[in-house]
Amino acid sequence: MHAQARSPAILTDTGRAALDAAIAQVNGLVLGKTREIELAFVALLADGHLLIEDLPGLGKTTLARALAATLGLDFQRMQFTSDLLPSDILGVSVFDQNEGGFRFHPGPVFTQLLLADEINRAPPRTQSALLEAMAEYQVSVDGVSHTLPRPFFVIATQNPVDLSGTFPLPDSQLDRFLLRLHLGYPDDAAEREMLAGEDRRALIAQAMPVLAPERILGLREAAAGVHASETLIRYVQALLARSRTQPGLRVGLSPRAGLSLLRAARARALIAGRGHVLPEDVQALFVEVAAHRLVPEGESAERAQLARDVLQAVAVD
Repeated sequence: MHAQARSPAILTDTGRAALDAAIAQVNGLVLGKTREIELAFVALLADGHLLIEDLPGLGKTTLARALAATLGLDFQRMQFTSDLLPSDILGVSVFDQNEGGFRFHPGPVFTQLLLADEINRAPPRTQSALLEAMAEYQVSVDGVSHTLPRPFFVIATQNPVDLSGTFPLPDSQLDRFLLRLHLGYPDDAAEREMLAGEDRRALIAQAMPVLAPERILGLREAAAGVHASETLIRYVQALLARSRTQPGLRVGLSPRAGLSLLRAARARALIAGRGHVLPEDVQALFVEVAAHRLVPEGESAERAQLARDVLQAVAVD
């Protein structure tokens, strides 16, 4: 299959240098996770949100903080707990006696980069408070809609659902995340450097922003302009169709999942310096985009493996 570039979304030298410097800085702060860091930048440039899932102590919050330090965005961190209320995230209207009316006091969600740490330690009602913000870039309180700053980027971390004190994220919440990634244990060289070197938290605190809000918006515009050929789109559509008939799956991928996959593939192509999407872009991202959106027939089924099965079942024209 050959993809033809319509009008290559080539970044300016300044834009390319800034993007490369940002990726390099995060790689210097979070060791041995080159692919996962690329996926995080894919989520950022595709105007999506990122869910990082793994066991405690494997660097989920470190990666989120390294991204926050590098991106130059207004930043808020929220520790999700079992007693957290939706108003703690969104804000609340308080009666102002001087003005004789209610005044809205915005919550931490009114930022450009929100770190929702251990999001699945909060009950589903609180988790769902982020649904409108992540999908519509606004929140509604007491019937009034309030627009969020742009860019708006949510990085959420969660522990595996079999750990005590966790609540599984509902499928509607999972669908708001463009990508879900797992970090895993570091390799020997990275772990040795972490053990022998300076504390990662101190290095992140010293890091200077490499990007800025205007630059990120420009990178997102460039990513949206990356060309996807008709043949490439047919390939994505074939993956969607296969997921709906794949043995072991009760619910396959929606058209919105297909749009998410294309957005992510365009962002990956831009990072690679191309003005067109290749099948390899789709294949490299498919599991991270699709797995958390699939609904297996059995509770014990492994979503990631089912996503890999779908990918292997569809040939590239």
